[in-house]
Amino acid sequence: MLTDAQCRNAKCPSDKKQARFSDSGGLYLQISPAGSKRWFWKYRIAGVEKQMALGSYPDVSLTAARRARDVAKLQKSEGHDPVQVRVAAKLKATNPAGETFKVVALEWYGKQLSQWSTAHAERSLRQFERDLFPRLGDRRLKTIEPVELLATLRKVEERGAIETADRGLMLARQVWRYGVATGRVDRDITSDLKGALSPYRGKHFAAITDPVKLGEMLRAIQAYKGGHIVRSALQLAPLLFQRPGELRAAAWAEIDLENALWTIPAARMKRGKDGKENGNPHQVPLSRQALEILSNLYPLTGHGVLVFPGERNHDRPISENSVRTALITLGYTPDVHTWHGFRATARTMLAERLDCDPLVIEAQLAHAVKDANGRAYNRTQYLQHRTVMMQSWADYLDKLRKGADIIDLSQRAA
Repeated sequence: MLTDAQCRNAKCPSDKKQARFSDSGGLYLQISPAGSKRWFWKYRIAGVEKQMALGSYPDVSLTAARRARDVAKLQKSEGHDPVQVRVAAKLKATNPAGETFKVVALEWYGKQLSQWSTAHAERSLRQFERDLFPRLGDRRLKTIEPVELLATLRKVEERGAIETADRGLMLARQVWRYGVATGRVDRDITSDLKGALSPYRGKHFAAITDPVKLGEMLRAIQAYKGGHIVRSALQLAPLLFQRPGELRAAAWAEIDLENALWTIPAARMKRGKDGKENGNPHQVPLSRQALEILSNLYPLTGHGVLVFPGERNHDRPISENSVRTALITLGYTPDVHTWHGFRATARTMLAERLDCDPLVIEAQLAHAVKDANGRAYNRTQYLQHRTVMMQSWADYLDKLRKGADIIDLSQRAA
């Protein structure tokens, strides 16, 4: 073992690049020809030899170097690499103000924006600002206890927003995992909350799939006495079964009446940011019935950009509440049938009543269907098949609306 006198008097021979003087437990003093003296500790991780610098002598005395070695040995015995522990500590020290829940959350949020759609990004930020930041934002992430996070989320539950509370927990989980990865906190406390919130089970949009009841609804829609713009959107909803936001924001530039085709730009589809920016548009074949409705609407709104402009502001489309309210007026409350429910109606009845190919149906719904090898089918495939299917669907709806006897093709085949 070294003594302090040996450390003071030790020199490196001029013909060597460096000299090492060993102490004990892997600690040694390394001296350069120029006279600089530095402490190092030699250790092994998974059989690989490593060195950890412990400072310069005499700034770090022999006693201090041995203490530093002992601390590092303890960290190693606990399964940590002492060098990585020190790096993490330095990172924390350089950004002490960056350990609050709000700072870490916004840092994580900023890294997700390139992958998220604008709507999802806005919804997530709004939930942070409304539900999480007011109670937790200024607190250091590592000081927040599971019970405090639970109390915050239960405040959301108390207003009846079970789904929102569940989504808040998912956001918090991502923040804590990011906090662990960046060294702000030691562990993800959200795992302690498993089962502590009221369980949320996603609800399907109510949809009518019985032919007789669907015929009744189609007759009610036909007799709707509201404004022509909303009535047209209401009539097209079951014929085209696209998402409410895609239909109500349709632009005349997307509608090709001559070729009976509606081309929805990728940016308006329900996709991630990459899909919106680089994906293919979604093409919707227009049946004769859909063309008739659009042609009758064109003299009223064709001079503008939007197919369904709002009544007060023609630069904005009608709201989703317009058609929803119209359905409620007709007696179809959200627990019976919804605007979005027309998609489930078509998906179910095209398969069960018209015996259509599920792949063609899914393509028309703009769903990315995967084959056995996990590859997603192109959203624009099956256009010819979909054109035939959409006309058959429109004809079928006409028969239901008129109250004709409908033969179930699947039963006939059986």
